[in-house]
Amino acid sequence: MILRNLLFAISKEVFENMAKITENNILNILGKEVLPDTSTTINFNIAKLYTSTKVEIPIIIERSKIPGPTVLITAGIHGDEINGVEVVRQIIAKKINKPQKGSIICIPVLNVFGFLNMDRFFPDGRDLNRVFPGTKNGSLASRFAYQFINEILPVADFCLDFHTGGASRFNAPHIRVDPKNEGLVELAKIFNAPFTLLSKNLEGSYRATCAKKGINILLFEGGKSQNSTKEIAVEGVHGAMRILDHLGMLGEDFEAPVPESKSIMIVKSLWMRAKYSGLLHIKIPIGKHVEKGEILATITDPYGKMRHVVKASNEGYVINVNEAPIVYKGDAIFRITKELVNE
Repeated sequence: MILRNLLFAISKEVFENMAKITENNILNILGKEVLPDTSTTINFNIAKLYTSTKVEIPIIIERSKIPGPTVLITAGIHGDEINGVEVVRQIIAKKINKPQKGSIICIPVLNVFGFLNMDRFFPDGRDLNRVFPGTKNGSLASRFAYQFINEILPVADFCLDFHTGGASRFNAPHIRVDPKNEGLVELAKIFNAPFTLLSKNLEGSYRATCAKKGINILLFEGGKSQNSTKEIAVEGVHGAMRILDHLGMLGEDFEAPVPESKSIMIVKSLWMRAKYSGLLHIKIPIGKHVEKGEILATITDPYGKMRHVVKASNEGYVINVNEAPIVYKGDAIFRITKELVNE
């Protein structure tokens, strides 16, 4: 009963926080008015290519005629993180973004520049997710962050942001959430990714900026960059549906998927690093629970002379695997949970 009352309080707070909507239930975004019970796409123009070709970011907006919260769903802050883009694409394609009440704003690709080049960064070499809230007259990434935070984010009552593991590191699907925000931790449980990582907000990140502005946000991580993994997309879409259902926004044609098990809450994890350079041969699947001393991989040289067995440093779940075929001594190769929340 206590948990049920807490979840109700979270929903009530979100529904009451609609100051960005006018009295006539008109949504104002980027200087344009979006009426209730409408579907529209607004192009966010931030810069041009060298050829003077406009680079526009489609902002896809679906509004119900019934007042309610505004949920902002984003992906592609890092241009090479395709799994997140695929999650938001499916939400749009399946019409999950048509709300029963309130408004849903989807931006599948925030970093269009990186997406075009299959690159994590902006053309200025900066990581967009480290320059928030940005500056009006700074670098390209900083200017974009500034415009996004000041012209788009203010309309949102709740945010879902989808990410993917960087480089060749494959993340088990999980939600990252600040443990100090108890209400947000409860929403992470509703999203119910296989894992929930309790981690503080990083300075300069989108998540940290939302927290400072009092806007709740869940960050989903899953898969690795420059890859699209069906299982990861399913977890992201299903979690989003559960959140929308909890907020009373999921369309009548949909039913929130019932999870097979509860999300595993992670307090602490550690990285295992390669003790030798060579070819990396992974022996276990992502997400596996391993015992201390269990064989995780082998590292060999190209000549058939050396073979090193990599064993688990501790008991826990493997939540990140380096899938690079070649590693150097000291490279992070596995991330294993160290401490879980006991429930």
